[in-house]
Amino acid sequence: MKQLTRRTATALGAAVLAVGALAATAQAAPAAPAAPAGGDPTLTDVYIWATDVNLRAHPTTKSNVLAVRSTYWLDAVCQKQGETVTDPAVGTNNWWTAVQEFAGSDIAWVNNLYLRGGQKIEGVPDC
Repeated sequence: MKQLTRRTATALGAAVLAVGALAATAQAAPAAPAAPAGGDPTLTDVYIWATDVNLRAHPTTKSNVLAVRSTYWLDAVCQKQGETVTDPAVGTNNWWTAVQEFAGSDIAWVNNLYLRGGQKIEGVPDC
């Protein structure tokens, strides 16, 4: 009986350690803050996860910078392929998303490297 009690206690201790490790892992990756109210409800919200990201007039790094944003929510209008952008810290991508800050504002382009959602963002239509 003592051996059974010892095995049960050992198993419970291991389970507690495993749950604690999972909780610590889950806390390690910060989540994006909630999207602010006021955007166009018909558009998909996208999140710029990086800092000092250029929003451009066209989907190319040669076009004018219209704004610079860091860790910021925008409304995605559509996405299309444009100039390939390579960032050694992040990767390479040629998909760009047309965004606006609020309903009716000017359109700017941001490379999808700097948006949460991957190479091509689900829920954002092609232009």
